[in-house]
Amino acid sequence: MKKLKQLLASGALLTFVSGLTHADYGLNMPVGVTETSRQVYDLHMLILWVCVAIGVVVFGAMVYSMIYHRKSQGAVASQFHESMTAELVWTVIPFIILIVMAIPATKVLIDMHDSSEADMTVKVTGYQWKWRYEYIDEGVDFFSSLDAASNEARQLGSDIDPATVENYLLDVDHPLVIPVGKKVRILLTAADVIHAWWVPDFGWKKDAVPGFINEAWVIVDEPGIYRGQCAELCGRDHGFMPIVVEVKSEEDYAVWLTAQKDTAAAAKLAAIEDLDPRELKMKGKKVYRSTCVACHQKKGEGVPGVFPAIKGSVVATGNIDKHINLVMNGKAGTTMAAYKDQLSDVELAAVITYQRNSLGNKVGDVVQPKEIAALR
Repeated sequence: MKKLKQLLASGALLTFVSGLTHADYGLNMPVGVTETSRQVYDLHMLILWVCVAIGVVVFGAMVYSMIYHRKSQGAVASQFHESMTAELVWTVIPFIILIVMAIPATKVLIDMHDSSEADMTVKVTGYQWKWRYEYIDEGVDFFSSLDAASNEARQLGSDIDPATVENYLLDVDHPLVIPVGKKVRILLTAADVIHAWWVPDFGWKKDAVPGFINEAWVIVDEPGIYRGQCAELCGRDHGFMPIVVEVKSEEDYAVWLTAQKDTAAAAKLAAIEDLDPRELKMKGKKVYRSTCVACHQKKGEGVPGVFPAIKGSVVATGNIDKHINLVMNGKAGTTMAAYKDQLSDVELAAVITYQRNSLGNKVGDVVQPKEIAALR
């Protein structure tokens, strides 16, 4: 009896915990914030009710037959070889049902692929493990990576509790920003492996494939912040490349766009100036924490047998030209990516300077942005 009570109590507890666990999840798919997502939802509901109706008819007939035509009731099975009528019925009716479902489904698919007459175009490129956003014809280009708080909390040995980080693993340092009510054409590709760009509230998902360009589009009717993730298993940090889209009013978007252009212009000016070594180290630390720490670890010790250490390494304390080449062009056959196109001249100069003069290394030399620019 005591064991039975313990078993019942355990079951009740599991049910309660399960209820809490799934409290944020609905039984149905979300409607979303775009016309496409609403069309997908309506199509989903139409097909659902068609399937429900088919299930009611089929299982209703089965249950009725089992109850009223069972052997104990004296029912005798009919004997026949073939029936043209039955053949026609179970061929024609499913065909009609498929046509009824195919017509609205085809219309939705055609609408989803029609990216013509777009107000603006953004090229999205997937990297291991971040996204690059290029605003075509606007001269704005930036990378979007996991935010610093989530990146810090996810590290081995971190003293930050992930539960205390708001939007843990679902926030980024630079979100994609688009204006409300405008048709945005999105070109999707990848620089290394297959990724997938997915924001559930938009109602669609597209693969980003190296060497290919996939197209999609979106019109968001409500300002706000919408979150998603890479939906294609793309490597060890697949779970750490979220997507954040911030939808602004036209006025706020214009202000943001101007600020981005000003920032890009300032970065170009900074690339031709000699920066103070202390400033380079400070900038380099930020770049290291956002780009390098996942593999080489916070203190540069690396992961033995998997990722090499920077602390005391031949690269970080040896020939500076080889160090620059490795960071810019990567190393084939390893997970060391090429950062020439991912980081600016200032960021590359800063992170190399930081690696050579921090993390237990004290080489003393400095790399200036103009040196990186000369190697591009």
